[in-house]
Amino acid sequence: MSDRRPSPFKTLLEDEVCALILAAPDVYQVRFKNRAANSYLVVGSKRTIMIDVGLSSNYPHLLACLDHVGVTPDKIDMVVLSHEHLDHIGAAYHFNNSRTYIAAHRLAANKIMLRDDFSMLRKMFNEPNVPIDIDIWLEEGNMIDLGNFRLDVMYTPGHTSACISLFDPDKGLLFAADTLMPGGVMGGVFGSGSISDYIQSLERLKGLNSKILLSGHGRLSDTPQEDVRIAIQRSHGLLSDTAQLFDALDARANFEPIMQSVRDLNKLDDS
Repeated sequence: MSDRRPSPFKTLLEDEVCALILAAPDVYQVRFKNRAANSYLVVGSKRTIMIDVGLSSNYPHLLACLDHVGVTPDKIDMVVLSHEHLDHIGAAYHFNNSRTYIAAHRLAANKIMLRDDFSMLRKMFNEPNVPIDIDIWLEEGNMIDLGNFRLDVMYTPGHTSACISLFDPDKGLLFAADTLMPGGVMGGVFGSGSISDYIQSLERLKGLNSKILLSGHGRLSDTPQEDVRIAIQRSHGLLSDTAQLFDALDARANFEPIMQSVRDLNKLDDS
């Protein structure tokens, strides 16, 4: 039997694919039960945004959740993509219209608009190969003003080089995507990611006065400080494990033949 206390967050709607959960007043989590990432709806007094949108195949279920709270796609002013992986952005092309702006960190925007299938993990998720246009390239220090929500854009690389988190300092809402998940779970380190960058990003999140963690996968958490403490501990353990693996591979002995091959390939043909 689980020792976890009952969730303080109310489920408003649920079907076989997803659940709609009230995270805070005017903030909703669409939690998918398949491989898609969570999506978040934030209904501001001036603007309404979504943070990540899940897989394209889940779009009808996303629409049902939006309809349940009286929001239609044409009322979405902006879709913010936390990073380039398709489980977070697959349905974004449904919002490519004159009404909704699509935003992402500049590094993610570059990969998405160039349709970098390797970075986006297209084969892993088997999403349709359609263009997703990024209208706004975000940077560290930007702020998204919704009226009654003010979301600071934080550059938090580690999972990939392009990850961002959003934080409302007044309400303590931390949208951390795959950088931090409940229980201190980390999102893994992919391609352009880095364990050391991950640690630095987690340390930044540790310094926030966050009250609710709204992550890329899994449940909502009202213990984000404990979550980030565990994640930092785990990430240092991961860094140590990879160092031991590198030593076990006898890096110097393996590295020199590789470098010699590179030098041979780059020799100038002077003859």
